[in-house]
Amino acid sequence: MTATARTLFTTDDGVPVPALSVAEMRAVDRIAVEQTGPTMLQMVEHAGMGLALSAIEMLGAGWRDAAVAVLVGSGGNGAGGACAARHLANRGMQVLVVTVTPPPEADGALGQQFLALGESPARVIRAWEAFDVAQTDLVIDAVIGYGLDGVPTAGQMALIRAANASTTPVLSLDVPSGVEADTGATPGFAVTATRTLALALPKRGLTALNAGELWLQDLGIPPGVYARAGIAFPPIFGTSDRLRLHYPAIARD
Repeated sequence: MTATARTLFTTDDGVPVPALSVAEMRAVDRIAVEQTGPTMLQMVEHAGMGLALSAIEMLGAGWRDAAVAVLVGSGGNGAGGACAARHLANRGMQVLVVTVTPPPEADGALGQQFLALGESPARVIRAWEAFDVAQTDLVIDAVIGYGLDGVPTAGQMALIRAANASTTPVLSLDVPSGVEADTGATPGFAVTATRTLALALPKRGLTALNAGELWLQDLGIPPGVYARAGIAFPPIFGTSDRLRLHYPAIARD
């Protein structure tokens, strides 16, 4: 991507925040995991905690008595959702986790998160089991993220439809599931998000129409990792690891 094509979001203070393509985000992830750190599990933990705290913010004063459904996919996005479910359940909330992958069959970061989640009071069911997210106060979408490759699978589609059938707010992790992160296109059905918590840096295809209110979560990735991937920007996080973003009107230099 050339510098002139770079899309810039902005913080509340007007600080520009560059958007990443899927290829760039994959490069950042690869450099961090394979060469420099932070590890995948460290980044997932940052994502999951930020997602849990965002959920509590959305629920407001009555959050302790709220019920949350967490829709968990089979990859890194799902791992972040499972992590958030654990943090919410640890705080005494009623948490239902609906997963595409059976916990005993999950590996990598998702498998590790399911192991920890198993020690919490969260309830875990499969995607095709009877569940009604309309009975919850918030739905967390952690099904696909930026890794969408064509039309969502049957299992993913079941969770997307469940999220959209709910009348409760929906919080998406990184990219609303079913939305193509580079273009904003929806090759199948996509989650309609009330709020999206983008990870590391926002993705190019995010808009107010497909992502709702947009926030950004710090994953602890140092500037040198971004520099290795050809991306440079000033520090944007202050005293919080999450910040509100505003959408660009047009692509800027």
